[in-house]
Amino acid sequence: DHVQCERTVQMGWKVKANDRAYHQLPEFQKKVFLCVKKSRYSGNAIRTYKYNALTFLPLNLFEQLKRAANCYFLALLILQVIPDISTLPWYTTLIPLVVVLGITAIKDLVDDLARHRMDKEINNRKCDVLSGGSFQESKWRHIQVGDVIRLRKNDFVPADVLLLSSSNPNSLCYVETAELDGETNLKFKMGLRVTDERLQEERQLAEFDALIECEEPNNRLDKFTGTMLWKGERYPLELDNMLLRGCKVRNTEVCHGLVIFAGADTKIMRNGGKTRFKRTKIDELMNYMVYTIFLLLILISAGLAIGHSYWYDDIGSKAWYLYDGKNQDASLRGFLSFWGYIIILNTMVPISLYVSVEVIRLGQSKFINWDLQMYFAEKDTPAKARTTTLNEQLGQIQYIFSDKTGTLTQNVMQFKKCTIAGRINGEDRCHPVDWSWNRLADKKFPFMDHLLVANVRSKKDKEANEFFKLLSLCHTVMVEHKDGDLVYQAASPDEGALVTAARNFGYVFLSRTQDTISIREMEQENTYEMLALLDFNSDRKRMSIIRTFPDGRIRLYCKGADTVIYERLSPNSRYKESTQTALDVFANETLRTLCLCYKDISTDEYEAWSRRHKEAQVALVDRDGALDRVYEQIENNLLLIGATAIEDKLQDGVPETIAKLAKADIKIWVLTGDKKETAENIGYSCSLLTDDMHIHYGEDPGRLFLPTVQNIIYFFRYFTTEQLWTHTHLERGGAYGAVLPQIDFVDMACECEAVICCRVTPKQKANVVSLVKKYKKAVTLSIGDGANDVNMIKTADIGVGISGQEGMQAVMSSDYAFAQFRYLQRLLLVHGRWSYIRMCKFLRFFFFKNFAFTLVHFWYSFFNGYSSQVAFEDMFITLYNLCYSSLPILLVGLLDQDVNDRLSLKFPKLYLPGQQGLLFNYKNFFISLFHGIFVSLIIFFIPYGAFLQTMGQDGEAPSDYQSFAVVTASSLIFVVNLQISLDTSYWTFVSCFAVLGSIAIYFGIMFDIHSAGIHVLLPSVFTFTDGAGAGREEEALGLPARRPVPPVRLRLLALPRLRRPHRIRAEHPAAPDGQGGEPGHHTGGPAEGGGEHLRDPGAPPGSSWFLLVPPGSSGVAA
Repeated sequence: DHVQCERTVQMGWKVKANDRAYHQLPEFQKKVFLCVKKSRYSGNAIRTYKYNALTFLPLNLFEQLKRAANCYFLALLILQVIPDISTLPWYTTLIPLVVVLGITAIKDLVDDLARHRMDKEINNRKCDVLSGGSFQESKWRHIQVGDVIRLRKNDFVPADVLLLSSSNPNSLCYVETAELDGETNLKFKMGLRVTDERLQEERQLAEFDALIECEEPNNRLDKFTGTMLWKGERYPLELDNMLLRGCKVRNTEVCHGLVIFAGADTKIMRNGGKTRFKRTKIDELMNYMVYTIFLLLILISAGLAIGHSYWYDDIGSKAWYLYDGKNQDASLRGFLSFWGYIIILNTMVPISLYVSVEVIRLGQSKFINWDLQMYFAEKDTPAKARTTTLNEQLGQIQYIFSDKTGTLTQNVMQFKKCTIAGRINGEDRCHPVDWSWNRLADKKFPFMDHLLVANVRSKKDKEANEFFKLLSLCHTVMVEHKDGDLVYQAASPDEGALVTAARNFGYVFLSRTQDTISIREMEQENTYEMLALLDFNSDRKRMSIIRTFPDGRIRLYCKGADTVIYERLSPNSRYKESTQTALDVFANETLRTLCLCYKDISTDEYEAWSRRHKEAQVALVDRDGALDRVYEQIENNLLLIGATAIEDKLQDGVPETIAKLAKADIKIWVLTGDKKETAENIGYSCSLLTDDMHIHYGEDPGRLFLPTVQNIIYFFRYFTTEQLWTHTHLERGGAYGAVLPQIDFVDMACECEAVICCRVTPKQKANVVSLVKKYKKAVTLSIGDGANDVNMIKTADIGVGISGQEGMQAVMSSDYAFAQFRYLQRLLLVHGRWSYIRMCKFLRFFFFKNFAFTLVHFWYSFFNGYSSQVAFEDMFITLYNLCYSSLPILLVGLLDQDVNDRLSLKFPKLYLPGQQGLLFNYKNFFISLFHGIFVSLIIFFIPYGAFLQTMGQDGEAPSDYQSFAVVTASSLIFVVNLQISLDTSYWTFVSCFAVLGSIAIYFGIMFDIHSAGIHVLLPSVFTFTDGAGAGREEEALGLPARRPVPPVRLRLLALPRLRRPHRIRAEHPAAPDGQGGEPGHHTGGPAEGGGEHLRDPGAPPGSSWFLLVPPGSSGVAA
């Protein structure tokens, strides 16, 4: 039942050629909504855009409001429109929120319009579709599953298509897959032999009625499994038969294909899903700090609300002149005051924080992209920051996990040596071999051993001739003829180097078809029939080919890693010991090795095996596993011929880079599939290992993991061979053979100066990275260049891809990419360190300036009865984080540097503070908090004290609220901008301009909103502006509010402390019974606590003048 279910899920996709009606049958319908059904087969039109004209505003707002910060400020905005709660006008929160949402919405709109244009352009591309017996031009969006299409040279493939035939021999089709994996080198696809022979004409294609049964649509770009049922025969289908959407047809005039997956079902569209989001440690810490601030905000607001309740009970409810007409008890007023303080103090968690962080990260990413010292001119490859969220994490790396081939080395392979029949060949001589005797030789191929060339040319050494014949036949290389020369296109540099070596020794690979390979053997051209190709993969670590001789003999050629070849050698095989000795010699010289062997097969044995092979080829479930089991049955009792040794030189600057990173206390682990000896010698050559290190070898690391049967089996399966680790400090003799928990293994390895894991698979690489992340909580970086490094790159905190010889898969999966390993030191020690320092300085100062700004309201509350009133003007509160203090700190976050790049590289120890998280942590946070508290105290109480003792020329004190608010705000702007000036380490013109410009902007706006002109234009909004400047101090004492509020309630700043008589105009509400007299009348003389009642004929109705008696004398201090 399980197998049947798996078959239904994985092989439930059926496609009938030239039959659109078949795909509309009820069995292929799926429910969309309630009773509405539609075909499970997608049309070929694609839609990558997110919005349309109707959904943009609501959907974009909904997406933005899913962010906690935006929701928080929206909730504050709602609170501010409630009259009983609101202490600030709604626009103080609305303007910053609209700015943030608007900028994000505009960016999203621009991106989505671009997607609209791209979708329209792609869906309207033209293609020839077989309809009514002939090909008709049609738009891509009208193509459907089951259609037969015709493609021409340089056409893009419109859907995932089964290649049927082409104009090239054997239905070969060359494609460029740059849009799929970033690779520009051509790849070849091949149609089935049966379709190549029978589907060349238009009439034959129109009569084609095969049924394709294959896997469901998925995102596996490297895998396709299916079968074709046609005329009673079943044929296996694999990825080599498929042209995937996004490919471009090259070097092929015409090809025909059958659409298998269309539109959203194609593999490239299935790969458009969300990638795993990586977050930095600073991000996580910043979120916790925001939560801490929010908790402080609640506690402070609650404390002030309780204070207001007590104050109202003791004072507010008994002072008739504070009556506001609302019959609310102290508890209700305290509750409303709580929400009022939540609104007032919300700037402790400003919305501009997140926007500013994103701006800084974007700028830092651009600096990486623009760094000419990380530009590789030879391949015209600049460094590329493929993400903008991880820059500061580059300054905190503790562990680097590196691939070897193509990452530390150049991945430019050269055939250097070999061992044939137990003899080592390829020793250096004075002069390189002259290849003029071979007109098809690659003249750039360097080789020094003249004796081996002579032996091969003489044809007396049968083993040597068989050795190079195997190299010319056992491969998957394709050949192109360009200008009379042979150009080999190999799947890997190793394979290309081996075929080129055979070519120079006289065994020239000329061409191949689906079942033949043609080579030139010492001027004699021969064609061999290929019965089967047993392809290479990372688990098998070998490939084989079965071919026939002209006399009918059948022979299997095999090449692969020594570990898998030696397990399959016949007991009668010769040269095992001598070849193993040679392999050790090659490994010590850091050469890459492959063993070559063969096996003669009887006709009966082959026919029996061939039947099992064909059954496995058309298996619908676990085809790869079935094929591997069949391969095992034939790849045994092999006879060893020898081994090859290929040189892969180190990249420039690798030893220096590793040495500098080691000085920065970054531990480097190399994860490679090479032999232990090769990996060890590479370690020495690249300075990862040094002579003063003590080396320990772990021979059975599969036993070093969890002591449960299940986990030992799991890790043993993937760690069946050696690992080696080196260290200078830790000695744990005798522990390596014991069963250790994972954490003990990680603890042991992480104490080492360096670790080299050899014979590891791609899955093992990712496992090693995840172990260190899990148990050490360390910041990790993985760097690689090939598809086998993708898992490791995605697992690490930061993935770096090198655009090398193995394609672009690693780059496409990475966070940062460049062309050479040596650029890693600049990425970490310069850009990473700068980014970390800048972000930490930005966050520390950002928290400080907002604490200093917000807590002024807290001190003010002690003088206004905790009545949730603001100490600053509304417009100042609105613009503080937008205009007055944002630009200088933004520039520090973008441009600041303590030392230049040259000194950063010269002294790697400067990198240590980032690893240890010294520049931004809870200690720094509380320092910023207390710094802000101290500054807010100074900013509030010094102006308060000054106004308390100040007297003007007219004998009156200018102790009005407007003057106090302006002086306090001005002090804050000066202090904040001067503080960032002191914190700036690297001054530029723009830094100076930002500081002075911020102060100038403040005074410009402040002058405008306090001018008589704006009062004339908007008298209802700017009610009390320019009062002090006009000499109407007695009118300017009131709050310059932009909204109707109970005036007396807000007028308690310094009045209880005035040392001399002062006049105040107040709108006098009716007092409650027992709390005062009638409006406009006092209830007693000065001796009874009243005030001397003064009448002003010019005063408006409902106003009164009071002479307030100083404290200490008889009368009221109001």
